[in-house]
Amino acid sequence: MKKIAFVIALAIASLSSAQAQNGPAPGKQLRFVVGMGLTGGGDKLATAEYKHGGSVDVRAGGLIAFLGGVDYRFSQQFSMQGTVGFHVDQASAKNGDVTFKRFPIELLGYFHPTSNMRIGGGVRYVSSPKLSGSGFGSGIDRDFDSTVGAIVEGEYFFGPSVGLKVRLVKETYDYTYRDRRYVERSGETKGDHIGIFGNFYF
Repeated sequence: MKKIAFVIALAIASLSSAQAQNGPAPGKQLRFVVGMGLTGGGDKLATAEYKHGGSVDVRAGGLIAFLGGVDYRFSQQFSMQGTVGFHVDQASAKNGDVTFKRFPIELLGYFHPTSNMRIGGGVRYVSSPKLSGSGFGSGIDRDFDSTVGAIVEGEYFFGPSVGLKVRLVKETYDYTYRDRRYVERSGETKGDHIGIFGNFYF
């Protein structure tokens, strides 16, 4: 998973330097967007301990996210974006793995103070959040309730087709499950996180 995160970080850097012109394509109101990013934060859900030393935490706010959707420019100063994504954190080894995955749907509104920058925020509905494991992670499985969170972010355009965004997300996951003694347990897990994304518009 760390190798994948490193590759994504390089891809974001490449996207950021790929264009020489600034700002979104003028006069084009509706565009498609695809993006990928790295996130960090949230409560610790599990820890993978490796035989040769070291460990990796799986957190409710990590780690890799992909998105796709549409972006609509109302005017020179206002726009909105709607996306569907996949967000996952994972610790894996030869003897098993632990994975926390979820499917966010986001609706964001923006104000453009300059031609190559916008700031905004919106809501994020997270569907089917699930913690699962195999091997050393067996027995850790847990389903969380779908939840609604809030997003604040800013995006800088390196060209008409490339944007780099930084965001802050606040969200909480509720859960109920039965332990090995069949006692019902409930509680909440904080999924608050920060993230950096590279977006491509077409």
